[in-house]
Amino acid sequence: MAKRDVIVVGGGITKFASNRVDSSIRDLVVEAVMDAVDDAGVDLADVQQGLTSYESDHFNRQMTLGAILHDHIGMTPKPNVRIEGGGATGALALRTAFAYVKSGLCDSIIVYGGETNGRSVSSATAQQFFSLSSDADWEMMVGGTYTAYYAAMIREHMRLYGTTEEQFAHVAVKNRHNAHFNPIAQKPMDLTIDDVMSSTPIAEPYKLLDCSLLSDGAAAMILSTPEWAKTHSKHWGKRPFVHFTGTGCGTDTMRLGDRPFPYPGLAHFRGKREAARQAYEQAGINNPSEAIDVAELYDSYSGVEVQAVEELGFCEYGRGGFEMANGRFDLDGELPTNTSGGLLGRGAPVGATGIAQAYEIMLQLRGEADPKRQVKNAKCGLTDTHAGTGTHCVVNIFERRG
Repeated sequence: MAKRDVIVVGGGITKFASNRVDSSIRDLVVEAVMDAVDDAGVDLADVQQGLTSYESDHFNRQMTLGAILHDHIGMTPKPNVRIEGGGATGALALRTAFAYVKSGLCDSIIVYGGETNGRSVSSATAQQFFSLSSDADWEMMVGGTYTAYYAAMIREHMRLYGTTEEQFAHVAVKNRHNAHFNPIAQKPMDLTIDDVMSSTPIAEPYKLLDCSLLSDGAAAMILSTPEWAKTHSKHWGKRPFVHFTGTGCGTDTMRLGDRPFPYPGLAHFRGKREAARQAYEQAGINNPSEAIDVAELYDSYSGVEVQAVEELGFCEYGRGGFEMANGRFDLDGELPTNTSGGLLGRGAPVGATGIAQAYEIMLQLRGEADPKRQVKNAKCGLTDTHAGTGTHCVVNIFERRG
């Protein structure tokens, strides 16, 4: 098992938008799959298995959507499995596909995911759907919302470490600026720190421009062994293939109040740190702040990226806000994060998000991102995705070899 390498043969993605009125979820997935097949230079008929990634039957208005999409892209009668894990769905789908190829259950697999959680439903209905993802017995019925939970987490981080609103406002400015250089991004914006600070309060200290986007979109990725790709991809030998070298998964309690104190308390993502530990061990990484060249982080709220860089070992606890505002994670910084624009600028169709993160890392490691966002000589990239308030966390690591 350990001797079977897993590589990214190719990937595809759609335009992310607040409302893809031109497309159903089926159309979006087909668009992403066709793009992935073309990028990989393979015949879909040769791919051995499909894996469907989406979070919500409610947003997509369809039960058993996995079977429908598998049929719709022409994969029957080959095997299929549907993966769901809240915001971590896409990353979990890639982790599962990695395990399938690594174990020998198949030699090739296409992971495709999407969501229509933009304006196909009202904002109030969307918030109700997301609230159903929290503990419906203990939290939802007393008015719990994820913005409030995340606000409590960053407020505690501010109390412990002196993190400021201006520091995490830098994330909102940075990521929406990066989105200008990503043609599929939903909402590039030129902002200032003052713009973020003066935007409408949602759940203090978070304001409107600290919050990520609701989006329609899809993404797909084809994984295989090198041997399968050598036989089936017309691109073999013509470009560097990206290796999928590490994956980790960590969890935490659903309810913030159940988390041990003082650590992780409210300020930390314990599951994220555990996922990173596993992924680093598998990839043979001892010093992530030096080994990782580019990272896509789950910026559901601007402060979450500050917390993430600490949990992932990119800096010490309490230093995330300072190093973020100091430019270390900017496009021209030591370790660029969310070069795609992230959830704040690129958008976040849930079932596609983790795959879209990996798609960006694939482009970066192949040197094929827009020159204005391309990280020079990037060799190792990381994706960080989570569900809930860090209830389910996944870290995936990719490397360019040769």
